[in-house]
Amino acid sequence: MGDEPGRTEMTNKSVTKAVRLLRELAAQPRTGATVTTLAKVAGLSRPTAFRLLYSLEQGGLVDRVDTNYVLGWELARLGRHADPYAGLVAHAQPLLQELADRFNESVTLSIPNAQDALDLVAEAAGSHVVGVLSRNMVGQRYPMHASSTGKVLLAEQSADKLRATLPERLEAFTPHTITDRATLLKELEQVREQDFAIIDNELEPELLSLSRPIRDSAGSLVAILTLSGPRARFGRARIPEALQQMQSTVERLAELFWRDSITA
Repeated sequence: MGDEPGRTEMTNKSVTKAVRLLRELAAQPRTGATVTTLAKVAGLSRPTAFRLLYSLEQGGLVDRVDTNYVLGWELARLGRHADPYAGLVAHAQPLLQELADRFNESVTLSIPNAQDALDLVAEAAGSHVVGVLSRNMVGQRYPMHASSTGKVLLAEQSADKLRATLPERLEAFTPHTITDRATLLKELEQVREQDFAIIDNELEPELLSLSRPIRDSAGSLVAILTLSGPRARFGRARIPEALQQMQSTVERLAELFWRDSITA
């Protein structure tokens, strides 16, 4: 154990930089980007970016169309064989459990999918979580307008898009569910400003839930962290403390998911 090198010493910086380029390419339009553009956004010199892109091109991980680079066919093929969440969940689980233990409530991690919905991929529970909350929630779906995770996701969309996709009257799950589209749009504006969402008695009676977004270096939403509990234990007085601790967990999760942007 004592002879093992530290994580920083084990990191191959060329691989780290290549991964950074792939991530920046994923954020580009389908038309791709030039080596000059990619070098700038990835914080690399142009010669370094060119050498790395050339190597990635030889392996099929990127393709070059005229002077632009795009993600490659081999990367797409490999992606079809990958479990999209296994590694992420393995890294996230200890931090989710730590937050759950601190508040003795339920914590979940959700990922946006291609259908403008959310996949609940990981959960953790404190010792107080019993009954319905103790069941495995992974894979469950919740209504967008009546869940804090859903409100975070909806807040990523423009008001015009939301007016086009949401009905004027929304389904009620409790007497406190927001059922008026205009009222929901106002709340989503607040979610955008404060960067977190709350439901209080809106999905289930006496359920209080808080959600914070997890974003990549480009500011894109990649995951949502949620802390939930019954109001008898997890009341509104605990919201400030919970939001502060959740933000700390969000930052640590981001460091785990994208540690190359910190160590490279």
